[in-house]
Amino acid sequence: MYMYLKLMNELEALIQKQPYKDGQKLPSIRVLSEQYSCSKSTIIKALAELEKRHLIYAMPKSGYYVVKGTHSVQDETSPVLDFAAAAPDPGVFPYLDFQHCINKAIDMYQKDLFMYGTAKGMPSLISIVRKQLMGYQVFTEERNIFVVSGVQQALSLLAVMPFPNGKQKVLIEQPGYHLLIEFLETRRIPVIGIPRSNAGIDLDRLEEIFRTEDIKFFYTMPRYHNPLGCSYTNKEKKQLAGLAAKYDVYIVEDDYLADFEQDSKSDPVYTHDNSSHVIYLKSYAKIIFPGLRIGIAVIPDLLAETFRLYKKQDDIDSSMLSQAALEIYLRSGMYGRHLAKIRSRYTSRAKLLHAALAKEAARCGGAFTYESPDYPFIHTHILLNKTVSASQLIAKLKNESILLESLDRNYLRGFERENIVKLNVTNVNEEDIAGGIERIGALLAKST
Repeated sequence: MYMYLKLMNELEALIQKQPYKDGQKLPSIRVLSEQYSCSKSTIIKALAELEKRHLIYAMPKSGYYVVKGTHSVQDETSPVLDFAAAAPDPGVFPYLDFQHCINKAIDMYQKDLFMYGTAKGMPSLISIVRKQLMGYQVFTEERNIFVVSGVQQALSLLAVMPFPNGKQKVLIEQPGYHLLIEFLETRRIPVIGIPRSNAGIDLDRLEEIFRTEDIKFFYTMPRYHNPLGCSYTNKEKKQLAGLAAKYDVYIVEDDYLADFEQDSKSDPVYTHDNSSHVIYLKSYAKIIFPGLRIGIAVIPDLLAETFRLYKKQDDIDSSMLSQAALEIYLRSGMYGRHLAKIRSRYTSRAKLLHAALAKEAARCGGAFTYESPDYPFIHTHILLNKTVSASQLIAKLKNESILLESLDRNYLRGFERENIVKLNVTNVNEEDIAGGIERIGALLAKST
């Protein structure tokens, strides 16, 4: 990340934490240069970018001042503690940066934006994405990269299109992604489940299913599973790739949180694929904002033409304006700046969440159990005592303005369900996390 972009993050944090009042003057360029050990030109460039985004304004021969209203979003408080919402925190959406990119895209790609594009996606965006994927240890060619209208579109296309292995059934982890489950059951696509927990999945059972069932593909979230929050080890990922090759079963790897990986040695399943049996999916929804509706699918050669045909029939192409704006956002370095900002915020919340859960689990005398992962994230789950009703707990907490969500919709119909609830802190303020978990623990202790 460019130095001035990193500095922009630090200056924004400085404005928020002081806290500066609307219209208050920032330190001088000389003072900031000394404070951050960088050149005055770097300071000036960072301040100019913040000014473009209307976070500060300049007064000639006077200095830079905080724009009135900058803190209106951050200062709002709500009596409701929402541990259910999985959407990104609106407070960290890069509104101004992306607005700049949209305006720039309209200027740069005037002719292209108002015509149909290609089913594969905008070539200049694909080129940049290919380089970005290398950072995740996903090495592929541009011909294998498709821009999709969100990962959900890629999943729906893969579920209905024919595969070279001629098989019909979809295998999905349980619990799993609720929208894919809903799609498969609504379209009556043959689907079976395999249990997953903090301990992973039973690989012997997986191999048995691969060997005996007519499995077209196995859909998995190896990293920060939704809703469980756990991840596979590199050894497990390597074994998954090996089983896929052995039994001619495709792996659909939903790596929607790749940008938040904390273990530098953790690679996707795709890295271990030597037989072109892994389809890699990446989303930008959790980093930028869900409404962008742009995702990436890396499709093996044997599937690429069929996928292109099905996608063309589904929507002709994905939004050209969104693609062009994202291309500028990635190329300019703004993505790296925003990622550093959101990772810092989410890491802080994750640590608070997991520390609070560990404390309450020990204090509540068996009302629930909690297993802390090596690399905690902003969503996780707790296993309730068998005597506790998840639905009754959720209803009681709602009366106390605390929102939780059961995993009912994360299971296939008729699949045996664990007595668990999920927790997510993307939309809970840091100062409210520990107190909220303590209140949940207190109610659970009374329920056993």
